Amino acid sequence: RSHTGETMAWSESMDTLLANKDGLDAFRTFLKSEFSEENVEFWLACEDFKKTKSSTKIASKAQKIYSDFIQADAPKEINIDFHTKTHISQNISEPTLSCFDDAQRLIYSLMAKDSFPRFLRSEEYKELVKKQQNGNQKRWLPFL
Repeated sequence: RSHTGETMAWSESMDTLLANKDGLDAFRTFLKSEFSEENVEFWLACEDFKKTKSSTKIASKAQKIYSDFIQADAPKEINIDFHTKTHISQNISEPTLSCFDDAQRLIYSLMAKDSFPRFLRSEEYKELVKKQQNGNQKRWLPFL
């Protein structure tokens, strides 16, 4: 399947983008330029957190996500509503694998509605498309 097709498919789907290393890198660079890379970092931290198996790790990872992204004056504080934030604060002492789900959904839809469409119009995206297309040509040259 062609990578150019995949780049086009990203415009329909942020999931494909987030699952693709180059796509994710380009999106992160773009968010940095908009000073909102904490959103994708929080999303990735949640994805990683949900795969955690050991209960001791769950507690320490949850605490780290909380202190990095959620608590007031967190270094990478994400923009979520008071209600969601309070809910997490109340449950952080006994965290479950789903304790960040609401916040993650909010941030995901914020990225999808807000950052993602802008990303598709950005230089980072154009570079990515160009890189994919160039990659295709190089890959096929030996077979000519």
